[in-house]
Amino acid sequence: LFRSEDLPESLVEVYDLSAQRTGSTDFIEAGANAPEILDWYFNAFYANICYGGRNAVRTNEIVRLRLANTHGCAFCNKWDTIDARDAGLSEEEIAGLVGWPAEVPAHLFSEGERAALRYADQHCLQNMYGTLSEELAADLKAHFDAGQIFELGVICAVLTGMAKFIFVND
Repeated sequence: LFRSEDLPESLVEVYDLSAQRTGSTDFIEAGANAPEILDWYFNAFYANICYGGRNAVRTNEIVRLRLANTHGCAFCNKWDTIDARDAGLSEEEIAGLVGWPAEVPAHLFSEGERAALRYADQHCLQNMYGTLSEELAADLKAHFDAGQIFELGVICAVLTGMAKFIFVND
């Protein structure tokens, strides 16, 4: 039987946040079976890359919420919407991220943010033939250095993979 007090101290806050933000702790409880992996996901991937990496947090939150909305993961959508608001996104911007392959309203996001969103769309589950075209690469390079583009790709890959993982494991 799972008990939240059996979690390592570094994950207790994540457990509480999950209950508060999504109304569910299933993902955290499942992850408690491999706490080092759950710790990596929340305290290394998110803390060090999404919130402490090369790209602006706002850019990462835009990409993150776009993928969550596109994939349709209810857990991710609830959690990521709160984080998007915390990163300063307006309700109009949040609404503008819904749906693939819907065009992102140009007036809501900078050219660099729209390039990052087009890059995220290439990684989403629905796009089985995603590719980094020369045009998209040029758009990304106009706003991000090579390390930032690599980081964006890793963020997209991890989030897309985790969405698939959540769907497969219900």
